[in-house]
Amino acid sequence: MSRFAPLPDPPYYAVIFTAQRTEGDHGYGAMADQMVTLAESQPGYLGVETTRDEAGLGITVSYWQDEASLIAWKAVAQHLLAQKLGKTRWYEHYTLRVARVERAYDGPEGR
Repeated sequence: MSRFAPLPDPPYYAVIFTAQRTEGDHGYGAMADQMVTLAESQPGYLGVETTRDEAGLGITVSYWQDEASLIAWKAVAQHLLAQKLGKTRWYEHYTLRVARVERAYDGPEGR
């Protein structure tokens, strides 16, 4: 299984979520799995890539067909609950960035 999301040719949107986790799981793993499953069922969802280091710093990038799709995802009730728990239970700090992808290249040979 590839850790790279299979994406279409640009343009599309990327939501880049970088977070420093708190100590302990506190239900985080189960909720993270639920969020991926839920996101996969949303209109406009294209894929996700995620990684976390031993010190708890993680980066998750979700990809969306258009801005309307990612705005709709932000408003899904279960996702709103996960956001609230993230703020109160799971993250010491986080940064969220939204970007429109204009070009994309694969390597090492390029595209």
